[in-house]
Amino acid sequence: MRKCGVLLPVSSLPSAYGIGCFSKEAYEFVDHLEEAGQSCWQILPMGPTGYGDSPYQSFSTFAGNPYFIDPEDLVERGWLTKRQCAEYDFGETPECVDYEKLYENRFRLLRTAWQNSGISRDPEFQEFVEENRYWLDDYALYMAIKSSLGNGRWIDWEEKIRIRRPEALKAYRKKYAREVEFYQFQQYLFRIQWLKLKAYANTKGIRIIGDIPIYVAFDSSDAWANPELFQFDKDRRPVAVAGCPPDAFSATGQLWGNPLYDWEYHRKTGYKWWIKRLEACYQLYDIVRIDHFRAFDAYYSIPAGAKTAETGEWMPGPGYELFAVLKEKLGKREVIAEDLGFLTPSVLRLVKRTGYPGMKVLQFAFDSREESDYLPHNYSKNCVVYTGTHDNDTTLGWYRTLNRQDRKFCDAYLNLSPRRKKEIHWELVRAAYASVADLAVIPMQDFLGLGSEARINTPSTLGGNWSWRMKAGAFTAELAERMKELAKLYGRLAKEI
Repeated sequence: MRKCGVLLPVSSLPSAYGIGCFSKEAYEFVDHLEEAGQSCWQILPMGPTGYGDSPYQSFSTFAGNPYFIDPEDLVERGWLTKRQCAEYDFGETPECVDYEKLYENRFRLLRTAWQNSGISRDPEFQEFVEENRYWLDDYALYMAIKSSLGNGRWIDWEEKIRIRRPEALKAYRKKYAREVEFYQFQQYLFRIQWLKLKAYANTKGIRIIGDIPIYVAFDSSDAWANPELFQFDKDRRPVAVAGCPPDAFSATGQLWGNPLYDWEYHRKTGYKWWIKRLEACYQLYDIVRIDHFRAFDAYYSIPAGAKTAETGEWMPGPGYELFAVLKEKLGKREVIAEDLGFLTPSVLRLVKRTGYPGMKVLQFAFDSREESDYLPHNYSKNCVVYTGTHDNDTTLGWYRTLNRQDRKFCDAYLNLSPRRKKEIHWELVRAAYASVADLAVIPMQDFLGLGSEARINTPSTLGGNWSWRMKAGAFTAELAERMKELAKLYGRLAKEI
């Protein structure tokens, strides 16, 4: 069945609290998606973010971002007052996230709510802690210690706790017991608020597409608590790190710095950690998009300490074996394979063997020098087409910076008249919807016709990323109707409303 959806990070929703959250505006967005005949809402990773604010570099692959907790819900519970919520400065620009002010003030507000909650006596909270002990114990302790030490990296902690000596763990758990509960409290609120929002979306016929990075951050509870999962030396430092070689995004490649997996260890354990990770994902999402899927076939290994990604080499990943185990243990689950970039025949074979749909990005299609797999006439049905992703400029920004030959090719391919060029964003949406791809997902910025000021991320840059927010009221009834008409025209309408 042909479907369509919208890509919008939770952080990009409007709200009164400096960042998108699980507030009334999120529910209103779901209502608008239903009115627009959409079937899916794709979000970015929802883990807690640190330095750089990237959702792809989280303190835990299992935890949720406490910034997304809706303060209004805490007011309704009697743990906060509206006056207390208004006392804090979460930023002055409604269309931009101010992460510094969020960090300074959001946790103070949550701490007040926690102190007023009496949460330790709540049986539902106790049940949540018990059910999630396999990751929550380590995450909450990690965050408590990290906070007490000025947020320094775990690799710089004193040795006894850095290498997790049992007596040190016991002593630190006792010392920071109250702080540990504060971080458990955050995760409990995140989980119940998100699952309520997800259930609401599902009742409206909207399925959630979650996004998980293939790698975890080095400065994370995952790396601290489970060093055996990674390519670490005896001092628990990476011997090599992740990234990708030079490409159109960066002449020196992308040096992500994430620790690489010890795939032999994962194989010996029957991929137990991966099974737990995906199980947790399917509690939160209906469909999972796995970022950088090609690394399961071969991953790019960069020597630790390298200044750029130019000196890396390709190493074999786990291949289909991992997915055979996942299918056996988890059953048939929906996955989108992020298979962008340079794809070797073996990568293409792996994606085909899994049966997962890959991705097509229209902004990659119009290279006047060569035929492109991203041109719609080359698609198969089993794929997901995007105008652009979170790593691309908006369609309007992209079109304005195309070189003359590529723009000429684009104009000819889409049969653009001077009048239609003014709505290039809608023309690319139309091309995506008209394609044979089973699913078309469009960034919200393209429906809104926004320029480069609304770009989410520019790879290999620091600062100014992940901060764009949609203006309150921008998703109008008129826009929803236009989206619905186009979805109906190309057989992608979720249902008659």
